[in-house]
Amino acid sequence: MRAFYEEHHRWLQSLLRKRVGNSEDAADLAQDTFVRLLRAPESLHDIREPQRYLATVARGLAADFFRRRTLEQAYLDYLSIQPEQAAVSAEEQTAVRQTLAALDRALGGLPDKVRRAFLLSHFEELSYPEIAQRLGVSLRTVSNYLTRAMEQCCLELA
Repeated sequence: MRAFYEEHHRWLQSLLRKRVGNSEDAADLAQDTFVRLLRAPESLHDIREPQRYLATVARGLAADFFRRRTLEQAYLDYLSIQPEQAAVSAEEQTAVRQTLAALDRALGGLPDKVRRAFLLSHFEELSYPEIAQRLGVSLRTVSNYLTRAMEQCCLELA
């Protein structure tokens, strides 16, 4: 594993730096990619195209990273418009972060357009016609996407 890490780490971190835009997050995601590799049932010897394999794992982790960051930013935006006396306590912030993490897990298994429709509706407060236009789908499809996302959230958060 050490030789594999030394051979591919610099390349992977560079790939991730281009994707996420900064070295610190790229280093964390590269490390997470190798941790995921350690937990994978495949042996290193079974991986025929290591860079392709690492890039696929890293892309998934980067998508999770951006999804979490979007949720956290929506929460911070919400907090920034609250009056000071309505500011939430540390305990409430922890509860909200836990709920957001659970929501992230629930949405993680959904197709991209379904997840985006949910985020546009609930965090950007767009109307169905605005979501349909943004995603290039019909109003009925938006309705189906949001129903599917809500069902997934209810199943995961129940």
